[in-house]
Amino acid sequence: MSQTKNYPPVSYSDYLKTGKLLELQSPRSLEFGKEAHEELLFIIVHQTYELWFRQILHEINSILGIFNQSVVREEEMITVVSRLSRIVEIQRLLVDQVSVLETMTPLDFLEFRDMLYPASGFQSVQWRLIENKLGLRPKSRLKYNAQPYHAHVNPEEQKLLLESENAPSLFDQVDAWLSRMPFLGAKDFNFASEYATAVKDMLDADEANVRRFAKGDEDLQRNLKSIEDTRAVFSSLLSEEKYKTLVEAGTFRLQHRSIQAALFILLYRDQPIFGLPFQLLTRLQDVDELMTTWRYRHALMVHRMLGTKIGTGGSSGHQYLKAATDQHRVFGDFFNLTTFLIPRSRLPKLPDSVSKRLGFHSP
Repeated sequence: MSQTKNYPPVSYSDYLKTGKLLELQSPRSLEFGKEAHEELLFIIVHQTYELWFRQILHEINSILGIFNQSVVREEEMITVVSRLSRIVEIQRLLVDQVSVLETMTPLDFLEFRDMLYPASGFQSVQWRLIENKLGLRPKSRLKYNAQPYHAHVNPEEQKLLLESENAPSLFDQVDAWLSRMPFLGAKDFNFASEYATAVKDMLDADEANVRRFAKGDEDLQRNLKSIEDTRAVFSSLLSEEKYKTLVEAGTFRLQHRSIQAALFILLYRDQPIFGLPFQLLTRLQDVDELMTTWRYRHALMVHRMLGTKIGTGGSSGHQYLKAATDQHRVFGDFFNLTTFLIPRSRLPKLPDSVSKRLGFHSP
């Protein structure tokens, strides 16, 4: 018989260390003799951000541990998707929290803003670790006051950030995982070849309709050019050589085999074996979209609070934040990949031998 362990009793406040926690809000305005009422809100909101950042890092680190294997088991993929979903829900809270901070007016903020120099949210080490661990590349980062982002933190924190830059990121590990997908080159079904034929048939049908319904030569030539441009776009994904030009242009980062595997998953997501991989790719897009949304909301809030003033850390304020919104994306490959989706009615039919392997059929 198993025995229940007799753990010593603990109170709510002792377990959560609420005494220590509530001592951590120390408005600077009190130190200078006149409390600014809104400063407590400002501190609590930002401390709450940092607590949620810690939880996000906890989840990311666990996911990195799972992907850092040569084989990722199905039950572990359930864990990965579940933890990514948790990150997404936390991100929604982070976005909503901006609205709480916006209950403070610009004049309220000015009561204590000058006391914050040169502190800045840019110095949040945990946020930078989240970006690095997800896969934001150093070369994609905007300069901050003409300096690298890690130049504005202490040496110990700088070491931590640089180590995270050099470690495999979630993007790297998902790329490696996709590249190992076994169904692309099956003997009885070559995905790239079958997909190329389906795309050709689809565009040939489009061209036939254009020629049939064109309203004059100008309309015909314009639409024919559009179809030829579309053919070129699709062919760039199928040709490894042409795909390299997309990587060099920054349109994609994934390996050629990985991008085809991701496309296979998106197109055949109704197959049982692709259920969790499809959810994984969807959650990664959710994470990227919500990071972008948070940055955008933050940029708008800073503009609302400061106008065109520089930030307390000396940055260009909302202009820097606004620029980072687009440039600091991580999983843009999966957004761009939807360019290459084709209607279900055009999908090549899977041979029974492949369909059985994808559908968990018993032998």
